[in-house]
Amino acid sequence: MGRKYFGTDGVRGPANSFPMTADIALKLGAAAGRYFQKSKNLSKRVVIGKDTRLSGYMFENALTAGLTSTGMNVLLLGPVPTPAVGLLTP
Repeated sequence: MGRKYFGTDGVRGPANSFPMTADIALKLGAAAGRYFQKSKNLSKRVVIGKDTRLSGYMFENALTAGLTSTGMNVLLLGPVPTPAVGLLTP
């Protein structure tokens, strides 16, 4: 069995320390984008929100790069409370 990066709260850890690196975020975005593109019933639009930590800008850009590299459309909300993201997704 391979490594497990996701826990019950997603991928977590200090910024710029494995697995919380821009490279992993880029790969995660690309993998998610490929999954969404293959799924006929899923939207091709992704909403990204973040908190106010400075590392959020790094992760936002890396995820966006990975997602858009697969043809996904990305809507960046900027710093928002988590429930705001939920309200904008079906």
